[in-house]
Amino acid sequence: MKKILLAIYLMLIAVTTFAQIPELETWQQNTTSTGYNGIVSNVQLVQYSTNNVYVSCTCIPGYSIGPWTGNPNVASNQNFVFKITRNPQQNTGTPTTVGLGHIGVWSNGVSVFNVSDAMSYNNQGIWNRNAYYWEGNGFDNCLGHPQQQGEYHHHVSPTCLYNDLDSVEHSPIIGYAFDGFPIYGAYAYTNTNGTGAIKRMQSSYVMNTATTRSNGPAVGGMYPNGCFIEDYTYSAGAGDLDERNGRFCVTPEYPAGTYAYFVTIDQNRVPQFPYTFFGTYYGVVQAGNTGPGSGHVTITEVTTVYTGTTGIKSISDDIKYTLAENPVKDYAYIYFDPQSVNNVKAEIYDIRGQLLFSQDNMQPSISYTFDFTSYTTGTYFLYLTSANKRIVQKIIKAN
Repeated sequence: MKKILLAIYLMLIAVTTFAQIPELETWQQNTTSTGYNGIVSNVQLVQYSTNNVYVSCTCIPGYSIGPWTGNPNVASNQNFVFKITRNPQQNTGTPTTVGLGHIGVWSNGVSVFNVSDAMSYNNQGIWNRNAYYWEGNGFDNCLGHPQQQGEYHHHVSPTCLYNDLDSVEHSPIIGYAFDGFPIYGAYAYTNTNGTGAIKRMQSSYVMNTATTRSNGPAVGGMYPNGCFIEDYTYSAGAGDLDERNGRFCVTPEYPAGTYAYFVTIDQNRVPQFPYTFFGTYYGVVQAGNTGPGSGHVTITEVTTVYTGTTGIKSISDDIKYTLAENPVKDYAYIYFDPQSVNNVKAEIYDIRGQLLFSQDNMQPSISYTFDFTSYTTGTYFLYLTSANKRIVQKIIKAN
């Protein structure tokens, strides 16, 4: 009897130890390796509370990106902090539209963008342009590109993020939408109950065959079918996925089932409309991630740092940082330790007490740059302020 109880106990320990926590385990964490332009790549820090996960990232992937034909923009460090709910819920009210800009985040901290390039035929907002058609020639080998503010992103399946040639295994989670539901790669179980062979998930959108467009250009020439979003129509049952490019199903990470979005590609790995999730979010969207100036969420609750298989450790209430160079000639760089407090405010004053620079919500594991190129030689003071502490750092501007 004791042996049986011991065996059951050990089984329970094993289940507890190896239970999957996908919203924590999915992220590709890194604090040392650099990517494009020497920027630290992927995700720098994952923090969590009972209800939320906070993902700090540069929006620069670990894989090689660029060049971008005909695109003058340059990818840059976005210093994002995204908030993902750990308890996603179906939105039973008015669904939230999947808007422009970042609509989710890939597992490497790069932004998910929707199907649109934010432009329409004659700027009428009726025939909206398909980004993959109009901008695809400027995508790099990983099918991404930066926008005007330097935010690198993928409108379509991020081919360098996971093995999209593997049609034998269920695809991994490759990101999360801002409603907290996972985004999977292109391959899943045939049946939603987790049975059947692995197959490539197919969109249920069908390209129109009409030769005319109401209040739009004729089909052909510069405007072939497929160049506008409205050239596609949802046809229930035409593929595996619903109008959002998702379905409720059993997956390896969610054996009890979850709603999940999928990226869609054809047999040759060519992205297929609507590419990622589309139209409206299935769930309730977390505030702070969408809209102008979004992606820099303020953390207002006690969090714990996720450190993977090595365990967890709590965020301290101290401001812990490293500053270089000092004296500074052109630029000073500050890095907040992973155990530093969240939401630090930085202010730079000159010797007369005049405020020259201010930045809010600086987060642990993120590097920031202070531009001293326009400052005269002399002494400056950097004030770092959190909810409970304030530190003053003297900085010398050299010739």
